[in-house]
Amino acid sequence: MKYLFKSLKRVTAFVLLLLIGPGLVILTGQVDLNTPWSKANRDRAGIAPDPDTTPEAIVQVYGARTYNWRGAFAVHTWIAFKEENAREYTRLEVIGWRHYRGMSVTSVSTGWPDRNWFGSKPEIYHDIRGKQATEIIPQVIEAAKTYRFPDKYEAWPGPNSNTFTAHVIRQIPALNVDLPPTAVGKDYLDENDIFFAAAPSNTGLQFSFYGMAGITLATSEGIEINILGLNFGVDPDNIALRLPGIGKIGLIETSSAAPSQK
Repeated sequence: MKYLFKSLKRVTAFVLLLLIGPGLVILTGQVDLNTPWSKANRDRAGIAPDPDTTPEAIVQVYGARTYNWRGAFAVHTWIAFKEENAREYTRLEVIGWRHYRGMSVTSVSTGWPDRNWFGSKPEIYHDIRGKQATEIIPQVIEAAKTYRFPDKYEAWPGPNSNTFTAHVIRQIPALNVDLPPTAVGKDYLDENDIFFAAAPSNTGLQFSFYGMAGITLATSEGIEINILGLNFGVDPDNIALRLPGIGKIGLIETSSAAPSQK
C-alpha cells in the first residue's frame, strides 16, 4: 500500500509538471478567455500571398491556438492550396461544430487561408510553391478523401482537426511537416494503423495508444513523448525543446515554413 501511495504521488506530480506549460500560456495572456466566439477576430494575418499577383501553385500548412481556454493546450491546424493561376485558395480542415450539427466534420472552403482562428493569429508550418506544389495538390485532395473519421470528432484525444492534418501529411512523403507538440490529436492514428505509423513529419516512426500515450522518433520531431495527449521532448535537429502548452522553443528556427520551390 505504501509503495502504491508513493507511485500515485509521483504520477500526480508528473502530470502537474506537464500542466505548467498550459498554465503559463494562460497567465501570460496568450489566449483570450473573455471575447465571445461570435465577436472574435477573424481578420487576415497577411501570411498568404495574394493570388492575383502570385500565379504559381502553393501548398501551405497552418495552425493557430484553439478558442478560449482550450488554446492553452492545443492548436487547430489546416491545409490550404492554390493551383497554378487560380484566383483563390482552397482550405481543408476538420471543424468540431459540424459534427454536433450532424454534418461531416471535414470542411472544404475557399478564400484567404491565413485568417485568425477566432482571435488567434495563425502560424505557418510549411510552405511549398511552384512545380512541387502542382504535383502535391492532387495528392492532398485524394488524401483528404481517405480520412477515416468524417463522422466522428473528439477534441481530446482525437480524432480532431489535428488528426485530419496529420493523416493527410502522412499520405504524402514529400510533405515533411513538423506539427508542433501542441497539435493535440496528431498522434491519434487511423484504425488500420492501430498502434504504429509514420511520424506526422514522414521523417521517422511513432507508437501511439489511441492518442493518449506513445512516443515519436523522427528527424523532424526528434524524441517526443505523449502522456495523456500532452507532448514533450527534445529536437536535436533544431536544438529545441518540445513542451506541452508552450510548443516548440529552441535556438534554431525550423526552415520548413520557408517557401520551397522545386
